[in-house]
Amino acid sequence: MLAARTGTVGGKGAEEALKLRKQSVLSVGSRERALRSSAEGSKEGRARPGQPQQRARRLALLRELEMSWYLRLCELSHEFTIAYTTGMPHRNLGKSGLRVSCLGLGTWVTFGGQISDEVAEQLMTIAYESGVNLFDTAEVYAAGKAEVILGNILKKKGWRRSSLVITTKLYWGGKAETERGLSRKHIIEGLKASLQRLQLEYVDVVFANRPDNNTPMEEIVRAMTHVINQGMAMYWGTSRWSAMEIMEAYSVARQFNMIPPVCEQAEYHLFQREKVEVQLPELYHKIGVGAMTWSPLACGIISGKYGNGVPESSRASLKCYQWLKEKIISEEGRKQQGKLKDLSPIAERLGCTLPQLAVAWCLRNEGVSSVLLGSSSPEQLIENLGAIQVLPKMTSHIVNEIDNILGNKPYSKKDYRS
Repeated sequence: MLAARTGTVGGKGAEEALKLRKQSVLSVGSRERALRSSAEGSKEGRARPGQPQQRARRLALLRELEMSWYLRLCELSHEFTIAYTTGMPHRNLGKSGLRVSCLGLGTWVTFGGQISDEVAEQLMTIAYESGVNLFDTAEVYAAGKAEVILGNILKKKGWRRSSLVITTKLYWGGKAETERGLSRKHIIEGLKASLQRLQLEYVDVVFANRPDNNTPMEEIVRAMTHVINQGMAMYWGTSRWSAMEIMEAYSVARQFNMIPPVCEQAEYHLFQREKVEVQLPELYHKIGVGAMTWSPLACGIISGKYGNGVPESSRASLKCYQWLKEKIISEEGRKQQGKLKDLSPIAERLGCTLPQLAVAWCLRNEGVSSVLLGSSSPEQLIENLGAIQVLPKMTSHIVNEIDNILGNKPYSKKDYRS
Protein backbone atom coordinates (compact mmCIF):
# COMPACT_ATOMS: atom_id res chain seq x y z
CA MET A 1 0.00 0.00 0.00
CA LEU A 2 2.92 2.30 0.77
CA ALA A 3 4.40 1.53 -2.62
CA ALA A 4 1.11 2.27 -4.32
CA ARG A 5 0.68 5.56 -2.38
CA THR A 6 4.17 6.78 -3.13
CA GLY A 7 4.14 5.57 -6.71
CA THR A 8 7.13 3.27 -6.16
CA VAL A 9 7.55 -0.43 -6.86
CA GLY A 10 9.78 -2.87 -4.94
CA GLY A 11 12.17 -2.51 -1.98
CA LYS A 12 14.32 0.19 -3.56
CA GLY A 13 11.35 2.52 -3.91
CA ALA A 14 10.33 1.85 -0.30
CA GLU A 15 13.79 2.79 0.94
CA GLU A 16 13.71 6.10 -0.99
CA ALA A 17 10.25 6.89 0.42
CA LEU A 18 11.45 6.18 3.95
CA LYS A 19 14.43 8.47 3.39
CA LEU A 20 12.15 11.28 2.21
CA ARG A 21 9.91 10.86 5.26
CA LYS A 22 12.94 11.04 7.59
CA GLN A 23 14.15 14.21 5.86
CA SER A 24 10.73 15.82 6.20
CA VAL A 25 10.59 14.91 9.89
CA LEU A 26 14.07 16.34 10.43
CA SER A 27 13.19 19.54 8.59
CA VAL A 28 10.02 19.94 10.64
CA GLY A 29 11.98 19.36 13.85
CA SER A 30 14.67 21.88 12.89
CA ARG A 31 11.94 24.38 11.95
CA GLU A 32 10.30 23.91 15.36
CA ARG A 33 13.65 24.34 17.14
CA ALA A 34 14.34 27.53 15.16
CA LEU A 35 10.91 28.91 16.05
CA ARG A 36 11.42 27.98 19.71
CA SER A 37 14.87 29.62 19.87
CA SER A 38 13.58 32.79 18.16
CA ALA A 39 10.70 32.93 20.65
CA GLU A 40 13.13 32.53 23.54
CA GLY A 41 15.36 35.20 21.99
CA SER A 42 12.43 37.59 21.74
CA LYS A 43 11.58 36.91 25.39
CA GLU A 44 15.17 37.67 26.37
CA GLY A 45 15.05 40.79 24.19
CA ARG A 46 11.94 41.94 26.04
CA ALA A 47 13.62 41.15 29.33
CA ARG A 48 16.83 43.04 28.40
CA PRO A 49 16.01 45.83 25.91
CA GLY A 50 19.57 47.25 25.78
CA GLN A 51 21.23 44.02 24.65
CA PRO A 52 20.81 44.43 20.83
CA GLN A 53 22.18 47.97 21.01
CA GLN A 54 25.18 46.81 23.02
CA ARG A 55 25.81 44.02 20.54
CA ALA A 56 25.62 46.52 17.63
CA ARG A 57 28.04 48.87 19.39
CA ARG A 58 30.49 46.04 20.00
CA LEU A 59 30.32 45.01 16.35
CA ALA A 60 30.84 48.62 15.21
CA LEU A 61 33.85 48.97 17.54
CA LEU A 62 35.26 45.69 16.26
CA ARG A 63 34.90 46.86 12.64
CA GLU A 64 36.60 50.16 13.51
CA LEU A 65 39.50 48.35 15.18
CA GLU A 66 39.86 46.05 12.17
CA MET A 67 39.87 49.06 9.81
CA SER A 68 42.42 50.90 11.98
CA TRP A 69 44.66 47.83 11.98
CA TYR A 70 44.36 47.49 8.20
CA LEU A 71 45.08 51.21 7.58
CA ARG A 72 48.10 51.04 9.87
CA LEU A 73 49.32 47.96 7.99
CA CYS A 74 49.02 49.91 4.71
CA GLU A 75 50.61 53.04 6.31
CA LEU A 76 47.41 55.00 5.66
CA SER A 77 46.31 55.59 9.26
CA HIS A 78 46.21 59.03 10.87
CA GLU A 79 49.76 58.85 12.25
CA PHE A 80 51.10 58.39 8.71
CA THR A 81 49.27 61.39 7.22
CA ILE A 82 51.18 64.49 6.12
CA ALA A 83 49.12 66.64 8.49
CA TYR A 84 50.20 64.47 11.44
CA THR A 85 53.87 64.02 10.52
CA THR A 86 54.45 67.70 9.66
CA GLY A 87 52.13 69.26 12.24
CA MET A 88 50.45 71.37 9.56
CA PRO A 89 46.74 71.84 10.36
CA HIS A 90 44.28 71.46 7.48
CA ARG A 91 40.89 73.12 7.13
CA ASN A 92 37.95 72.83 4.74
CA LEU A 93 37.81 75.46 2.02
CA GLY A 94 34.56 77.12 3.01
CA LYS A 95 31.87 74.47 3.37
CA SER A 96 33.27 72.44 0.49
CA GLY A 97 34.96 69.09 1.09
CA LEU A 98 38.34 70.34 -0.19
CA ARG A 99 40.98 70.16 2.57
CA VAL A 100 43.69 72.81 2.35
CA SER A 101 46.71 73.47 4.56
CA CYS A 102 46.03 76.46 6.78
CA LEU A 103 49.17 78.07 5.32
CA GLY A 104 49.66 78.29 1.54
CA LEU A 105 52.40 79.67 -0.69
CA GLY A 106 51.61 82.58 -3.01
CA THR A 107 53.64 83.62 -6.05
CA TRP A 108 52.70 87.32 -6.36
CA VAL A 109 55.74 89.60 -6.96
CA THR A 110 58.23 86.85 -6.09
CA PHE A 111 57.97 84.19 -8.85
CA GLY A 112 59.27 85.58 -12.14
CA GLY A 113 60.18 88.90 -10.55
CA GLN A 114 61.80 89.40 -7.16
CA ILE A 115 63.48 85.96 -6.91
CA SER A 116 65.30 83.56 -9.22
CA ASP A 117 63.90 80.25 -10.43
CA GLU A 118 66.30 78.38 -8.13
CA VAL A 119 65.06 80.25 -5.05
CA ALA A 120 61.47 79.63 -6.16
CA GLU A 121 62.18 75.90 -6.25
CA GLN A 122 63.74 76.06 -2.77
CA LEU A 123 60.67 77.85 -1.42
CA MET A 124 58.25 75.32 -2.90
CA THR A 125 60.32 72.40 -1.59
CA ILE A 126 60.43 73.84 1.94
CA ALA A 127 56.70 74.54 1.83
CA TYR A 128 55.75 71.08 0.53
CA GLU A 129 58.00 69.26 3.00
CA SER A 130 56.46 71.36 5.80
CA GLY A 131 52.99 70.10 4.94
CA VAL A 132 51.81 72.94 2.69
CA ASN A 133 49.58 71.62 -0.10
CA LEU A 134 48.19 74.94 -1.39
CA PHE A 135 50.04 76.90 -4.09
CA ASP A 136 48.43 80.02 -5.54
CA THR A 137 49.21 81.95 -8.72
CA ALA A 138 47.48 84.05 -11.41
CA GLU A 139 47.65 84.67 -15.14
CA VAL A 140 48.69 88.29 -14.49
CA TYR A 141 51.63 87.50 -12.17
CA ALA A 142 54.79 88.46 -14.07
CA ALA A 143 52.66 88.39 -17.25
CA GLY A 144 52.22 84.61 -16.99
CA LYS A 145 55.83 83.82 -16.09
CA ALA A 146 54.88 82.92 -12.49
CA GLU A 147 52.62 80.14 -13.81
CA VAL A 148 55.42 78.87 -16.06
CA ILE A 149 57.90 78.70 -13.17
CA LEU A 150 55.36 77.02 -10.89
CA GLY A 151 54.53 74.46 -13.59
CA ASN A 152 58.21 73.70 -14.28
CA ILE A 153 58.91 73.11 -10.59
CA LEU A 154 55.87 70.82 -10.20
CA LYS A 155 56.98 68.80 -13.23
CA LYS A 156 60.57 68.56 -11.99
CA LYS A 157 59.61 67.52 -8.47
CA GLY A 158 57.15 64.88 -9.60
CA TRP A 159 54.90 65.34 -6.58
CA ARG A 160 51.61 63.45 -6.79
CA ARG A 161 49.05 65.76 -8.37
CA SER A 162 46.37 64.43 -6.02
CA SER A 163 48.39 65.67 -3.02
CA LEU A 164 48.38 69.29 -4.26
CA VAL A 165 45.86 72.12 -4.38
CA ILE A 166 46.81 74.46 -7.24
CA THR A 167 44.84 77.68 -7.71
CA THR A 168 45.01 80.42 -10.32
CA LYS A 169 43.13 83.63 -11.04
CA LEU A 170 41.68 85.12 -14.21
CA TYR A 171 40.96 88.67 -15.32
CA TRP A 172 44.05 90.29 -16.87
CA GLY A 173 45.30 87.93 -19.57
CA GLY A 174 46.69 90.26 -22.22
CA LYS A 175 46.52 93.66 -23.92
CA ALA A 176 43.58 92.93 -26.22
CA GLU A 177 40.06 93.76 -25.03
CA THR A 178 39.06 90.11 -25.41
CA GLU A 179 42.00 88.97 -23.26
CA ARG A 180 40.76 90.59 -20.08
CA GLY A 181 37.62 90.59 -17.99
CA LEU A 182 35.27 87.76 -17.08
CA SER A 183 33.48 87.13 -20.37
CA ARG A 184 32.75 83.51 -21.25
CA LYS A 185 35.38 83.81 -23.97
CA HIS A 186 38.16 84.95 -21.66
CA ILE A 187 37.31 82.58 -18.78
CA ILE A 188 37.52 79.55 -21.09
CA GLU A 189 40.46 80.72 -23.21
CA GLY A 190 42.30 82.25 -20.25
CA LEU A 191 42.05 79.06 -18.20
CA LYS A 192 43.22 76.95 -21.15
CA ALA A 193 46.26 79.23 -21.51
CA SER A 194 46.97 79.02 -17.76
CA LEU A 195 46.82 75.23 -17.86
CA GLN A 196 49.30 75.19 -20.75
CA ARG A 197 51.73 77.38 -18.79
CA LEU A 198 51.27 75.28 -15.65
CA GLN A 199 51.55 72.04 -17.68
CA LEU A 200 48.51 70.69 -15.84
CA GLU A 201 45.24 69.07 -16.91
CA TYR A 202 43.25 71.02 -14.32
CA VAL A 203 43.50 73.46 -11.43
CA ASP A 204 41.74 72.81 -8.15
CA VAL A 205 40.28 76.30 -7.82
CA VAL A 206 39.95 79.01 -10.46
CA PHE A 207 39.30 82.50 -9.13
CA ALA A 208 37.69 85.52 -10.74
CA ASN A 209 40.45 88.00 -9.85
CA ARG A 210 38.09 90.96 -9.53
CA PRO A 211 34.45 91.75 -10.37
CA ASP A 212 33.58 92.65 -13.96
CA ASN A 213 30.77 95.18 -14.35
CA ASN A 214 30.82 94.74 -18.15
CA THR A 215 29.80 91.08 -18.00
CA PRO A 216 26.39 89.84 -16.78
CA MET A 217 26.63 87.72 -13.64
CA GLU A 218 24.79 84.85 -15.31
CA GLU A 219 27.45 84.69 -18.04
CA ILE A 220 30.25 84.55 -15.44
CA VAL A 221 28.58 81.79 -13.41
CA ARG A 222 27.72 79.79 -16.56
CA ALA A 223 31.32 80.01 -17.79
CA MET A 224 32.72 78.93 -14.42
CA THR A 225 30.24 76.04 -14.30
CA HIS A 226 31.29 75.07 -17.84
CA VAL A 227 35.05 74.88 -17.07
CA ILE A 228 34.29 72.78 -13.98
CA ASN A 229 32.02 70.43 -15.96
CA GLN A 230 34.74 70.13 -18.61
CA GLY A 231 37.27 69.00 -15.98
CA MET A 232 39.46 72.11 -16.26
CA ALA A 233 38.83 73.07 -12.61
CA MET A 234 37.34 71.46 -9.50
CA TYR A 235 35.89 74.57 -7.84
CA TRP A 236 35.65 78.29 -8.49
CA GLY A 237 35.94 81.31 -6.26
CA THR A 238 36.14 85.08 -6.20
CA SER A 239 38.84 87.58 -5.32
CA ARG A 240 38.24 91.15 -4.17
CA TRP A 241 34.48 90.83 -4.70
CA SER A 242 32.03 92.57 -2.41
CA ALA A 243 29.64 90.54 -0.25
CA MET A 244 26.75 91.73 -2.43
CA GLU A 245 28.45 90.51 -5.64
CA ILE A 246 29.23 87.11 -4.10
CA MET A 247 25.63 86.79 -2.95
CA GLU A 248 24.42 87.65 -6.47
CA ALA A 249 26.65 84.93 -7.97
CA TYR A 250 25.28 82.41 -5.46
CA SER A 251 21.66 83.40 -6.21
CA VAL A 252 22.19 83.10 -9.98
CA ALA A 253 23.82 79.68 -9.53
CA ARG A 254 20.92 78.41 -7.43
CA GLN A 255 18.31 79.89 -9.78
CA PHE A 256 19.70 78.15 -12.88
CA ASN A 257 21.03 74.98 -11.19
CA MET A 258 24.68 75.95 -11.68
CA ILE A 259 27.78 75.78 -9.45
CA PRO A 260 28.24 78.61 -6.90
CA PRO A 261 31.60 79.95 -5.68
CA VAL A 262 33.15 78.28 -2.61
CA CYS A 263 35.71 80.86 -1.54
CA GLU A 264 36.68 84.54 -1.56
CA GLN A 265 40.30 85.68 -1.62
CA ALA A 266 40.63 88.77 0.54
CA GLU A 267 43.38 90.92 2.02
CA TYR A 268 43.64 90.35 5.76
CA HIS A 269 46.18 91.54 8.31
CA LEU A 270 46.45 93.55 11.53
CA PHE A 271 45.52 96.78 9.75
CA GLN A 272 42.87 95.39 7.35
CA ARG A 273 40.04 93.61 9.17
CA GLU A 274 36.52 94.75 8.20
CA LYS A 275 35.75 92.41 5.30
CA VAL A 276 37.11 89.16 6.75
CA GLU A 277 35.82 89.68 10.29
CA VAL A 278 32.39 91.19 9.56
CA GLN A 279 31.20 90.52 5.99
CA LEU A 280 32.62 87.07 5.15
CA PRO A 281 31.48 85.22 8.33
CA GLU A 282 27.90 86.11 7.45
CA LEU A 283 28.39 84.73 3.92
CA TYR A 284 29.98 81.58 5.32
CA HIS A 285 27.01 80.82 7.57
CA LYS A 286 24.44 81.69 4.89
CA ILE A 287 25.91 80.18 1.72
CA GLY A 288 29.13 78.38 2.76
CA VAL A 289 31.68 80.73 1.14
CA GLY A 290 35.05 80.51 2.92
CA ALA A 291 37.97 82.92 3.14
CA MET A 292 41.45 82.45 1.67
CA THR A 293 43.45 85.47 2.81
CA TRP A 294 46.58 87.10 1.41
CA SER A 295 49.20 89.64 2.51
CA PRO A 296 49.27 88.69 6.23
CA LEU A 297 52.30 90.98 6.65
CA ALA A 298 50.72 93.86 4.68
CA CYS A 299 53.26 93.66 1.84
CA GLY A 300 56.07 93.50 4.38
CA ILE A 301 54.97 96.48 6.49
CA ILE A 302 54.38 94.21 9.52
CA SER A 303 57.75 92.46 9.10
CA GLY A 304 59.43 95.29 10.98
CA LYS A 305 61.99 96.00 8.26
CA TYR A 306 60.46 99.41 7.48
CA GLY A 307 60.87 100.75 11.03
CA ASN A 308 63.84 102.93 10.01
CA GLY A 309 62.94 103.71 6.40
CA VAL A 310 62.83 101.69 3.17
CA PRO A 311 65.74 99.23 2.64
CA GLU A 312 67.11 98.94 -0.90
CA SER A 313 66.39 95.21 -1.24
CA SER A 314 62.78 95.49 -0.05
CA ARG A 315 59.59 95.29 -2.10
CA ALA A 316 58.82 98.97 -1.45
CA SER A 317 62.08 99.93 -3.19
CA LEU A 318 60.87 98.48 -6.53
CA LYS A 319 59.71 101.02 -9.15
CA CYS A 320 56.31 99.43 -9.59
CA TYR A 321 55.71 99.62 -5.81
CA GLN A 322 56.09 103.34 -5.37
CA TRP A 323 52.59 103.35 -3.85
CA LEU A 324 53.82 101.06 -1.08
CA LYS A 325 56.77 103.34 -0.33
CA GLU A 326 54.46 106.35 -0.10
CA LYS A 327 52.14 104.42 2.21
CA ILE A 328 55.02 103.50 4.53
CA ILE A 329 56.43 107.03 4.84
CA SER A 330 52.98 108.62 5.22
CA GLU A 331 51.61 109.75 8.58
CA GLU A 332 49.33 106.69 8.75
CA GLY A 333 52.35 104.48 7.98
CA ARG A 334 54.34 106.01 10.85
CA LYS A 335 51.41 105.38 13.22
CA GLN A 336 51.34 101.75 12.12
CA GLN A 337 55.06 101.37 12.80
CA GLY A 338 54.46 102.76 16.29
CA LYS A 339 51.76 100.16 16.96
CA LEU A 340 54.07 97.41 15.73
CA LYS A 341 56.67 98.49 18.28
CA ASP A 342 54.00 98.19 20.99
CA LEU A 343 53.23 94.65 19.77
CA SER A 344 56.87 93.52 19.96
CA PRO A 345 56.77 92.83 23.76
CA ILE A 346 53.83 90.45 23.20
CA ALA A 347 55.83 88.56 20.55
CA GLU A 348 58.82 88.35 22.92
CA ARG A 349 56.57 87.05 25.70
CA LEU A 350 55.23 84.31 23.40
CA GLY A 351 58.74 83.43 22.25
CA CYS A 352 58.17 84.34 18.59
CA THR A 353 58.94 87.04 16.06
CA LEU A 354 56.57 89.83 15.04
CA PRO A 355 55.84 88.25 11.60
CA GLN A 356 55.03 84.93 13.29
CA LEU A 357 52.68 86.70 15.68
CA ALA A 358 50.96 88.47 12.75
CA VAL A 359 50.45 85.23 10.78
CA ALA A 360 49.21 83.36 13.86
CA TRP A 361 46.83 86.25 14.55
CA CYS A 362 45.30 85.72 11.09
CA LEU A 363 45.02 81.97 11.67
CA ARG A 364 43.28 82.40 15.03
CA ASN A 365 40.21 83.42 12.99
CA GLU A 366 38.36 80.12 12.42
CA GLY A 367 36.57 81.63 9.42
CA VAL A 368 39.88 81.74 7.54
CA SER A 369 40.45 78.54 5.56
CA SER A 370 44.04 79.33 4.60
CA VAL A 371 46.56 82.19 4.78
CA LEU A 372 48.74 82.70 1.70
CA LEU A 373 52.39 83.52 2.45
CA GLY A 374 54.61 85.50 0.11
CA SER A 375 58.31 84.92 0.78
CA SER A 376 61.43 86.09 -1.01
CA SER A 377 63.93 83.84 0.81
CA PRO A 378 64.01 80.38 2.41
CA GLU A 379 64.80 81.95 5.81
CA GLN A 380 61.75 84.19 5.62
CA LEU A 381 59.48 81.28 4.64
CA ILE A 382 60.78 79.05 7.45
CA GLU A 383 60.18 81.89 9.92
CA ASN A 384 56.61 82.45 8.70
CA LEU A 385 55.82 78.72 8.75
CA GLY A 386 56.81 78.81 12.42
CA ALA A 387 53.52 80.63 13.09
CA ILE A 388 51.92 77.17 13.40
CA GLN A 389 53.70 76.73 16.75
CA VAL A 390 52.45 80.15 17.92
CA LEU A 391 48.79 79.45 17.05
CA PRO A 392 48.01 77.44 20.25
CA LYS A 393 49.31 80.40 22.30
CA MET A 394 46.78 82.82 20.78
CA THR A 395 44.44 82.83 23.77
CA SER A 396 41.50 85.22 24.09
CA HIS A 397 43.59 87.26 26.57
CA ILE A 398 46.41 87.70 24.03
CA VAL A 399 43.95 88.56 21.24
CA ASN A 400 42.26 91.18 23.44
CA GLU A 401 45.64 92.64 24.31
CA ILE A 402 46.47 92.96 20.60
CA ASP A 403 43.05 94.53 19.90
CA ASN A 404 43.63 97.13 22.60
CA ILE A 405 46.95 98.15 21.02
CA LEU A 406 45.59 98.25 17.45
CA GLY A 407 42.32 99.98 18.37
CA ASN A 408 40.71 98.98 15.06
CA LYS A 409 38.48 96.01 15.90
CA PRO A 410 35.44 96.15 13.59
CA TYR A 411 31.96 95.70 15.02
CA SER A 412 29.39 93.40 13.46
CA LYS A 413 25.60 93.82 13.57
CA LYS A 414 25.55 91.33 16.46
CA ASP A 415 27.92 93.56 18.47
CA TYR A 416 25.70 96.58 17.90
CA ARG A 417 22.59 94.65 18.97
CA SER A 418 24.23 93.54 22.20
